[in-house]
Amino acid sequence: MRIKLFFAALVLQPLSLAEASVSESLRPQVRPGLERIETVQPAILTSSARPQVRPQVRSQVTLASADQPRVSTSNAGFQRWIKRFRGRANAAGITNRTLDRAFQGVRYNTDVIQRDRNQSEFTKTLWEYLDSAASDTRVSNGKKALREQGRTLRAIEAKYGVDKEVVAAVWGLESAYGTYRGKTDIIEALATLAYDGRRGKFFEAQLIAALKILQSGDVAPRNMTGSWAGAMGHTQFIPTSYLAFAVDFTGDGKRDIWSDNPADALASTAAYLKRHGWVTGQPWGVEVKLPRNFNYALANRKIKKMPSEWARLGVTDMNGRAVRNHGQASLLLPAGSQGAAFLIFKNFSVIERYNTADAYVIGVGHLSDRLKGGPQIQAKWPRGDRALTFAERKELQRRLTAKGFSTQGVDGKIGPLTIDAVRGYQRAQGMTPDGYPSLSLLKKLRR
Repeated sequence: MRIKLFFAALVLQPLSLAEASVSESLRPQVRPGLERIETVQPAILTSSARPQVRPQVRSQVTLASADQPRVSTSNAGFQRWIKRFRGRANAAGITNRTLDRAFQGVRYNTDVIQRDRNQSEFTKTLWEYLDSAASDTRVSNGKKALREQGRTLRAIEAKYGVDKEVVAAVWGLESAYGTYRGKTDIIEALATLAYDGRRGKFFEAQLIAALKILQSGDVAPRNMTGSWAGAMGHTQFIPTSYLAFAVDFTGDGKRDIWSDNPADALASTAAYLKRHGWVTGQPWGVEVKLPRNFNYALANRKIKKMPSEWARLGVTDMNGRAVRNHGQASLLLPAGSQGAAFLIFKNFSVIERYNTADAYVIGVGHLSDRLKGGPQIQAKWPRGDRALTFAERKELQRRLTAKGFSTQGVDGKIGPLTIDAVRGYQRAQGMTPDGYPSLSLLKKLRR
């Protein structure tokens, strides 16, 4: 995943499960330049509010990190923009020699613009995502990758204290263990998007960062490849994140995340997680069972208790035992009362710094558990349900507010206020107050 996602909206790729299981990246794609923007349900993805529960993720038509053909064309306006940009780049410390090398042969890439603008809304439930993220094929490929890179991953784990299986899981979701890194010319893509202007400030900052990477000698200009949106290498760093967190693990003087040798990329992933507070020996989360008549208001990221305290409330592991006291934990119900429940620890939040979507974090966590030999998620998902569209989420908010359960606005963003409104309506109707905005709830509101 692009470490760190300074832009954010989770967009899962609409592949068949078979395709996704074998080779495709499950890196949640984004509308770059938008920091922690809400595009998933039912939680908010902003820097000021933490996600609560999130049963769906949003998908798009384009395959952002696919090996796309280079569709570039002459564009006089683009060339004039490059000339003006040189002065700004010089002011940022980029030499003319670096600029000459970087922009040699670079042209306006129409394919990048088409992909940036053609982002239709598709919806995918969490369980559909996990079917692919932790499929038998992805697990099998991951175990093979762990064997092949065993010495490297063990050394990374020893240095950074991050489980080798967690690092491998990020690798598996980001680039299908290095098989799906993307071949788009990063300088051309970022320059095209910066010139396009809709998110010009963001992409120009990424372009400056990419030029600094080239100037440092870590990679040659035409070897700096990745997705159309600027994510690069085995674990899909964006340039600013690369500058901040990438490491030279092989000791060859370069932080090379692009080559067939994944060592620097994997170590950089571990270094990133460590820098953001990874707790060695602590799980990301543990699947749990809830007692009958459970108080679902306790399923709140702000409410933290030791597992022993949760056990006194009847929250146990799937074998009926208290979860080990790994640290304070919150209760997460990503599909409401009808799906799996998890006690999540600080390491959940650390992975979340890599990507803010709960689906991604659960995907990484669950895949890492499977790579350790753990079982599939045991609870059943509400597979008869489907994700609400953006229009339906807005309708849900309007109807809740009209019935006296105000969501404090209608924006299609299912955050804490909307969840509280859903819970209020559920209580009034004698329903389980889990705050889950399902299609059946919307249908009930329509009556």
